[in-house]
Amino acid sequence: MVLGTLQSSGPLHGHEIRRIAEVTSVSSWGGVSVGALYRELRTMDETGHVESVRTEQVGRRPARTVYRITALGEAELRGLREEAVTEIHHGTDPFGVALLFTRTDDLPTLLGLLKRRRDAIRAMRDGIAAEGEALHSAGTIGPLDAAMFRRRVIQLDAELAWQDDLDRVIEQAVADSSGARPTAGAEESGAADPAAAADRADESHQAYETDDPTTEVHT
Repeated sequence: MVLGTLQSSGPLHGHEIRRIAEVTSVSSWGGVSVGALYRELRTMDETGHVESVRTEQVGRRPARTVYRITALGEAELRGLREEAVTEIHHGTDPFGVALLFTRTDDLPTLLGLLKRRRDAIRAMRDGIAAEGEALHSAGTIGPLDAAMFRRRVIQLDAELAWQDDLDRVIEQAVADSSGARPTAGAEESGAADPAAAADRADESHQAYETDDPTTEVHT
């Protein structure tokens, strides 16, 4: 984030970079620690990825060092950008874990929770769409920023469509379980075979190795 900001905006001091990070809410959608920006700047200065060009002081405020990106920083940024764009990144998915380990008799309760989740996704989707349209109309953001807003809206629309399918799957499972009789083994033990459940979990866990698109994102 620091290298990209210095490349696109020119020389800046740490407070200006921090302000850009706060305005764009990059900590919530980009995994950037705003509080660590000053430390990162100093580290990149030591490694030669940025260099100080002057010191500014306004009134009684502390003096601030203005940095610019170096040739080494430009090369590093190209590598980081290539990695970020071409590689598919996965993260933890608590929602997937909750689904995978839900018991059949908890499915009716799960439907209620999914309704709340749908309402939250829809509210997030509408908020992001409205924010993006307002900023674009005001000329505050450029085409790439607008595209990022649109990307997020499309992701949330897809999540809502997928959850509609999930609701149908769960409703069918509830209907099947209410009319099905347990096997003789299950009647005797009072529970499903743990080994069989583990096998099913092992077969299906790959489907949940993805980012939860309901994580709040702003540009």
